[in-house]
Amino acid sequence: MTEKVFVRKTTIHAPVSAVFAWHARDGAINRLTPPWAPLSLVARKGRGIDKGVEVTFKIKLFGIPMIWKARHIDYKENAMFRDCQVKGPFAYWEHSHLFHEKSPNVTVMEDQVRCRLPFGIFILPFYGYAQRQLERIFFYRHQVLKYDMENRVGQIRKQRILISGGSGTIGKALIPFLKTCGHEVIRLVRDPDDQSEDALFWDPYKNILDLDAAGPVDAIISLNGMDISKGRWNRRQRALIVDSRVVSTRVLVEKMKRMTHPPATFISASAIGFYGDGGPGRLTEESVPEDCFISRVCRQWEDISFGAQTAGIRPVQLRIGVVLTPAGGALERMYLPFLMGLGTRLSHGGQYMSWIGMEDVLGSILHILENKGISGPVNLTAPEPVTNDEFTRTLARVLDRPAPFVLPKALVLALWGDMGKETLLASARVIPEKLIKSGYRFVHPRLEMALGHVLGRCAAEHVDGTI
Repeated sequence: MTEKVFVRKTTIHAPVSAVFAWHARDGAINRLTPPWAPLSLVARKGRGIDKGVEVTFKIKLFGIPMIWKARHIDYKENAMFRDCQVKGPFAYWEHSHLFHEKSPNVTVMEDQVRCRLPFGIFILPFYGYAQRQLERIFFYRHQVLKYDMENRVGQIRKQRILISGGSGTIGKALIPFLKTCGHEVIRLVRDPDDQSEDALFWDPYKNILDLDAAGPVDAIISLNGMDISKGRWNRRQRALIVDSRVVSTRVLVEKMKRMTHPPATFISASAIGFYGDGGPGRLTEESVPEDCFISRVCRQWEDISFGAQTAGIRPVQLRIGVVLTPAGGALERMYLPFLMGLGTRLSHGGQYMSWIGMEDVLGSILHILENKGISGPVNLTAPEPVTNDEFTRTLARVLDRPAPFVLPKALVLALWGDMGKETLLASARVIPEKLIKSGYRFVHPRLEMALGHVLGRCAAEHVDGTI
């Protein structure tokens, strides 16, 4: 039967021992998994990448859920490790990770995949599709690995970081990122049966949390808060939006103030909804907010987090923009309609959307952890906000699809009421002034670069020296 071989090589300016060791770190698999890939790690037997380790994923192939199980079958330190499929969608799959030392500080990373699709000659037309998907996946993987190894790994001070809200869209990306950068992470979880060694149980609504049980921590990051953009804001929904942010933040602040050894830093999520509708004007961390529901929520949220300052803890409030990832949030909801050629502009399209790529969300948080001079509100947005019309056209162009439709303002208000008014129709031209002044270097300063990367589209190939 037909066996295909796929090879991807990339030069990385880092010692071969460091590149090899990175792959053995907890979180490496999740860090390398593209956000568009319908694949999630659900079980692991063994640690690292040693021979005999088994990993199990849940995947979806053409919308059909299935299990993919792989076993590590070969290992040679600083040279290679190999895994093969035990159970999954391929008739045969063998993946060799090869590490070539070009010089003491330069490594050539090579991924070599040998695979065979099921059903013999009847599946031959699908080999081209499989080849294209592998190209997308490994382009993404190599770009992430290269950037992290050359700009982050080995260049930071290791910290113990406690994270709440780790099961959300940002948290799922942040935890493996921090681990592979070299930090130790403790997760606050609400499942009392979670006995993972990195998990600490809490229930903020019952005021249950023993932070001293986590041991000394350098920083606490709170990413709590339910999605504000699902459904109309009735009275119950508004209460849930407030409580999911305020209650959890208040408990964290009060508990950390009583710790034997409080953390040096408390980073709390907020949102650019703080500013309300700012029209076409530029908004910085010093701008005065408009009075509306979501702005009041953010102000209350931030005010509580500032309480950590009384214990000598550096408070940082992340005013997060529209985070670009198909794994959650706005882009996840837009992706399928745009891919089907049903792209839609919202009203006149002149309202500003302050977006940020997931890689810059992660990079900004790492930058804030490292830079003690940054405190208070920090805009987590890209330096070039765009109008909704420009965003619509750019996303359509990256996906190579038309975007012919317009959703009138009256219909937005009829369908979603205040939620539509304050999130879909409001204009927020937010500038990340503190990040820029503190020297943060954006990975994806332009929209097309960010969309190309997270969607695995050809636009990513035009990125010069970044991911």
